[in-house]
Formats: sequence, structure tokens, C-alpha cells
Amino acid sequence: MPARLRPTAPIAADAILVGDPGRALMLAQELLEQPKMSNHARGLWGYTGTTDAGHELTIQSTGMGGPSASVVLADLAELGVRRGIRVGTCASLGDLELGDLLVVTEANEHRPDPALTDGLQTALRDAGPGRVVSLDCLYRPERDLPSILAEAADMQTAALFRAGAEGEVAIAAVLIVAEKSDSGELRDEELEEAAKRAGRAAAGSLST
Repeated sequence: MPARLRPTAPIAADAILVGDPGRALMLAQELLEQPKMSNHARGLWGYTGTTDAGHELTIQSTGMGGPSASVVLADLAELGVRRGIRVGTCASLGDLELGDLLVVTEANEHRPDPALTDGLQTALRDAGPGRVVSLDCLYRPERDLPSILAEAADMQTAALFRAGAEGEVAIAAVLIVAEKSDSGELRDEELEEAAKRAGRAAAGSLST
């Protein structure tokens, strides 16, 4: 039995990973037919169901930050997950604008699964590929400065890439630019629409 998750329904081999439990519920309602809650332990809501294309899919919240994401993915690997796509948020460190989507090509020198990443780039033609730096805290002065090392910053993509490699789970990520120092934060309704679009692309990539 995994140490953190307590599944109450079968877990699919493919998963969409989100930090926010509320976003997990929203995407489950958007992407799955008759989703069943597969985990509620520790407030890490997870749902499993079938997409309209007939593909079994789990949507699991991972909590906030790399340590939480890592242990959740380790539990999912133990439960049989073999592929996952993170649908998350990030802060722009340069040219990316609020609401833009970023298909991650590298995070702290960790790389995503090539096939899943190609699928995301095919599904999201207007989403730019780019590097992310994953930090333990986004609220620091240097996050407001343009970075030559990465297009955006977040708190868990690198940890998921590393944990995926350790657990033999193929991982990719698409991020929504939700913060920018000179533009503030993305409005909730715009964030929800962007998350639905990213979630649909992730589900499509996992169904192939």
C-alpha cells in the first residue's frame, strides 16, 4: 500500500498531474465521463474515469511544491501509473505573457519524455517550447528579473521529471503563465479556460 495515497477506485496507467485539488476536480468534470474519486487522503483529490475517446485516465492533485509532487508520483508509480503529464502554472521570467502556454523542454537540467512532449507541441501549436527553473519558493526578488537560463519559474516540474525517471514513469509538462512581475496575475476565469485547454491537449497526448 502506498504511503500517502489511499486509492478508493482503480488508478489508470496514464495520469494528468495538477497541484491544486480544485483544478483536479475541474479537469475531471471537463475530461472524464462519470469520474470516480480515486483518492481523498491528505486532501490530494484524485479522479479516475474514461475520456470521450474511451481512454482510461486518472487526474491527480500533487499538492504544492516539489517534495509533495515527488512523493505523490512515487505512490502513483507503485499503483501502476506509467505515463503522466503535469498541467500547472508558472511565473514568466522574460517574454512570456499572462495566459501563454509553455511546453517544458527542460527543468533544472532534467528532461521530459520526448514522445509525450512532441504530442503536446503537436496539440498546442501556439504554445512555445522552453525551459523552466523549479524553485522552492517563487516569492523572491530574483524571480522578477529576466533570466537567460529559463523562460519561466515554477515549484515542481523538475521534481516530477526526476521522480519520473527514478520510478520509470514517462513525464511531460505544459504550464500556464499565471504570474508576471510587470503584469500581475492571470484572472481566475482565464486561468480556468487555459487549464481546460491544456488538459484537453494532455489527455489527447496520453491517448496515443
